[in-house]
Amino acid sequence: MRHFATFGLAALLAACGSEAPLTPPEGASLPDKPYGAAATPSAEELLRRDALAAPERSVELRRRSEERQDDPFDLPPE
Repeated sequence: MRHFATFGLAALLAACGSEAPLTPPEGASLPDKPYGAAATPSAEELLRRDALAAPERSVELRRRSEERQDDPFDLPPE
């Protein structure tokens, strides 16, 4: 019975998300256009992340245990 209640609660929490487009609250507006920009960006453009803000992983995860190389900067605390 406890598992059923846990799954039910998880389903309720998952269903409370909103799919409506983002708009500023009533009486408010989007931020002013950035200096040098030709137009004010939309809400979707303001939420889009650059490649620098969310870089892709460039290192491969280790699949098995391997001996670590000596790190000269791994010093004990003083």
